[in-house]
Amino acid sequence: FNGNYLNFFDPNYKLGTAKLVQLKKHWFLHIPVTIETDDWEKEHNQHIIGLDRGLRQIVTSYDEKGKTSFKNGKAIAYKRRKYAYLRSQLQSKGTKSAKRKLKRLSQKENRWISDVNHCLSKTLVDTYGQNSLFVLEDLSGVTFEKTNSNKNQTRELHSWAFYDLQTKLAYKARKSQSQVLIVSAKYTSQRCPKCGQIRKENRNHRIHRYDCVFCGFKTNDDRVGAMNLYELGKQYISGIE
Repeated sequence: FNGNYLNFFDPNYKLGTAKLVQLKKHWFLHIPVTIETDDWEKEHNQHIIGLDRGLRQIVTSYDEKGKTSFKNGKAIAYKRRKYAYLRSQLQSKGTKSAKRKLKRLSQKENRWISDVNHCLSKTLVDTYGQNSLFVLEDLSGVTFEKTNSNKNQTRELHSWAFYDLQTKLAYKARKSQSQVLIVSAKYTSQRCPKCGQIRKENRNHRIHRYDCVFCGFKTNDDRVGAMNLYELGKQYISGIE
């Protein structure tokens, strides 16, 4: 073992204490790194991106050019249902062997979600580059599903997945001299981004539409959330808290 491994690291990285980890028959060397980055500065900001997170659309983005992008969660939801079914099957057995398999299944699911969030956050940061402000709503305490099948474990998984994406986006943004802003989720799905009126009935969850009864503005309901988050980002840059 020689110093050639250093070629894998950016010369600006400061290496931390390595840790050798075993996972089944494989061994992994975890080496934390620290890198100095320039701070994001409000007056130099170039891009504002509102990011609405959900289950049907994992992320809906809206930027200063009026561009809207959707990351559809259909395939991810299908895989989550598959994991949920396997969990229920193992939980119903209640044996020691089933519990061990359940633990391995949960670890596998968490690694998969972590990888999805890593790829998504990297794409967002790479797309907008330096001096960008990503605006996300505070989803702590927010319930996405209201059916009888909405068990505590499912809620916890969704909460962890959203927080994991937020965390990964934050550190990638900071490395790129950008910033993540967390704002209140209050009325972000109800306020009309055109006239500012707030009405709960404007949003139709069943068909995923938003129709303002005051000004007639119509669009996708997830897009409305992203547009309102973008507007909150604009206010923040302008000094309006």
